[in-house]
Amino acid sequence: MITFPNAKINIGLHITEKRPDGFHNLESCFYPVGWSDVLEVIPAHEFSFSSSGIDIPGDPAKNLCVKAYELLKNDFALPPLAMHLLKIVPIGAGMGGGSADAAFTLMLLNQVYNLQLPTETLENYARKLGSDCAFFIQNKPVYCYEKGDQFADISLSLKGKYIVLVYPNLHISTAEAYAGVRPQAPSVNLREALQRPLSEWRHCVQNDFEKGLFQKYPILPELKTLMYNQGAEYASMTGSGSTIYGIFEKEVNFQNILPQYTVWKGELTS
Repeated sequence: MITFPNAKINIGLHITEKRPDGFHNLESCFYPVGWSDVLEVIPAHEFSFSSSGIDIPGDPAKNLCVKAYELLKNDFALPPLAMHLLKIVPIGAGMGGGSADAAFTLMLLNQVYNLQLPTETLENYARKLGSDCAFFIQNKPVYCYEKGDQFADISLSLKGKYIVLVYPNLHISTAEAYAGVRPQAPSVNLREALQRPLSEWRHCVQNDFEKGLFQKYPILPELKTLMYNQGAEYASMTGSGSTIYGIFEKEVNFQNILPQYTVWKGELTS
């Protein structure tokens, strides 16, 4: 069986405080986009995990897809299977690609083995794998808070708009991103700001990681400016990674403008 773990963007991101457990509290709007990996599982005599596409650093046995399988196997008598991940969404790009892979593994196993786990239970399993993994269980626009793993409904739809995402072949680790940000109470109420017209977001919807990372990597503000020059209604860096996105009223072509970078574009459907 095959599934397609999709990426997400952050629309606004405030780092509000350092937690006693070493993590940070934040607030953001998580929004799904169509840039996707491909995950397949088939019955096998023994468990195996393999990947192709973008090279995934680290020990394959510690991949989040494997951890998701092991997490469920601890509680259910899952038979062995062969799992293959075609990695397409860039790594360290702020789009939650690895988190999506983990969440979609949980959902796929739930379906394949008819575990009948409800949404809330799947989200709780996902929270054990990573702070934003739980988002991908429902995979819809939400306002998120605390570690990014608690959600509240938000009245926001960009359905019919077009998005362009540019990954400038720059891997930014979470630790590097947090080193350049100072937690503080936001000066703007994000949920209220997102109810304003899209054209006004550039003045009030900000990603706190931009300040430090834009100084360190000049290509990032250059790409954001390019988005606006090409007609974007709103542009931003997403998450703590290096991907810059623009939201447009009409479809635009960036392939010939930035041939040296990884570019994805598509229509927003949520």
